[in-house]
Amino acid sequence: MAARFPVHGKGLGLRRPHLEELAAAWPAAIDFMELAPENWAGLGGRSRRSLAAVAERVPLVAHGLGTNLGGQAPLDTAWLARLKAFLVDYRICCFSDHLSYCADEGQLYELLPMPFTAGAVKHVAARIRQVQDVLGQRIAIENISYYCAPGAEMSELEFIGAVIAQADCDLLIDVNNIYVNSVNHGYDALDYLCGLPAERITYAHIAGHHVRAPDLLIDTHGAPIVDPVWALLDEAYARLGVFPTLLERDFNLPPLGVLLDEVERIGAAQAAGNERNAKRRA
Repeated sequence: MAARFPVHGKGLGLRRPHLEELAAAWPAAIDFMELAPENWAGLGGRSRRSLAAVAERVPLVAHGLGTNLGGQAPLDTAWLARLKAFLVDYRICCFSDHLSYCADEGQLYELLPMPFTAGAVKHVAARIRQVQDVLGQRIAIENISYYCAPGAEMSELEFIGAVIAQADCDLLIDVNNIYVNSVNHGYDALDYLCGLPAERITYAHIAGHHVRAPDLLIDTHGAPIVDPVWALLDEAYARLGVFPTLLERDFNLPPLGVLLDEVERIGAAQAAGNERNAKRRA
């Protein structure tokens, strides 16, 4: 993988139920881990020691839940200052958050889509630049799953591209979200992939989802990854190049070994993608 990526290989989201098992015998399959800083910043005692031990093992990336990039209320600069210190303390090399809003006169506990409009592009790009100024680094935005697009003046793909260009930020590509949205909104996932700015990708997420109906998938991070999502990841590696990829699993947590099997499958897909791409260049 190119040196431009903040991490390499295959990763897994850090979850507290797995800490004891990780401490007992570190799995060779894990090249990096991701955490939600809102769940760890400011903690002391055993939690801090456990996180420090993980940070000694592998690089960490931070994936925010509450920066509220698309919101209307002023950004929480006190939190951003704490976040900056947290990233430094644990040598966290990359911060990302969702291209969405999650608060409106109070926390909504949902990641809600922004309207795909020129005004929204300008609004969120300015807020992303402000976050980057406070943190002193470029951040990545993640494409979210969404179930309606009120007031859209452009496609989701055009919206994301415009935000990245105006904010001069990076992209965390969520392969499962692309698949879920393509089914729910009836677009071609491969066309979407080909339209993404590959040079801005920092790493990727892959996860499972719930099938509510044949034309309604719900992004849950609570199930194994299905074959069409694995196939889409293979296509992403073929069309955009191989990039670091992390398994997300937030609910219905299975034993760690089950997740490691999926992490190993990511590694196998990366190896196959690198081999295929090398043959194409030869």
